[in-house]
Amino acid sequence: MDALNLYHNTTLECSKLVTRRYSTSFSLGIRVMDEKFHMPIYGIYGFVRFADEIVDTFHHKDKGYLLEKFRTDTYEAIDQQISLNPILHAFQMVVHQYGIEKDLIDAFLNSMAMDLDFSTYSDDRYKEYIYGSAEVVGLMCLKVFCEGDQEAYEELKSPACKLGSAFQKVNFLRDIKSDFEERGRVYFPGVDYQTFDSTMKKVIEADIEKDFEDAYEGIMRLPVGAKIGVKIAYLYYLNLFRKIKKLEPKTITLRRVRVPNIKKLSLLMSIYFGTKLGFE
Repeated sequence: MDALNLYHNTTLECSKLVTRRYSTSFSLGIRVMDEKFHMPIYGIYGFVRFADEIVDTFHHKDKGYLLEKFRTDTYEAIDQQISLNPILHAFQMVVHQYGIEKDLIDAFLNSMAMDLDFSTYSDDRYKEYIYGSAEVVGLMCLKVFCEGDQEAYEELKSPACKLGSAFQKVNFLRDIKSDFEERGRVYFPGVDYQTFDSTMKKVIEADIEKDFEDAYEGIMRLPVGAKIGVKIAYLYYLNLFRKIKKLEPKTITLRRVRVPNIKKLSLLMSIYFGTKLGFE
């Protein structure tokens, strides 16, 4: 391996480490995909994870400055096709290899910036935020899965967006307590955290259920090498959603709902072997 390829591979390994440290569920999903998809998806996850950390975690720093620098450094990495930031170098390689459009990257970074400026969301802002923070991430991954097949990409765009939307809305329900108490945010339009009740919760849940339904048919049309991994993530979030549905509104405003690691592993094994043996 020459020195340049060593650098390329090392930066991708950094993104892999970030993914495994930050997300058990997505790491499990990626591991059962075809190996050719592993590093590109790690590259995308590392990028979006670090941007999200800027707005969600670094409370003692100038988040606006950090995010703007991250944006500038991202575009410079893409333009120059190199960065000494390993996460950005890995991401720019994925961008160039799979033709990820600048519009998707813009939308994502704009949504991250919205977290710095908004604590409550109107319907329009809510839709814009979900598109940029979640749906475009699904579209970036879809670019990888379709491997240049633009016709397949166009056919699967809508369900990919619905899947990202479902995941994000489940996250909003799961994290409603920490989003409000630690960051002062309420994402759901018209929802008052202090008076969050069953009526509000049921309206939100009906919307999420529709997203899950619309996303499923797209998952089943994904390339085989990607389908198992995406389905694991889908079923993990569906399981988490069903768990949240059973709880009273007061409960999810008091604690974060989790799926135990043993349950995640059980899902992985059942889906993986079911698909391999032709039962799925």
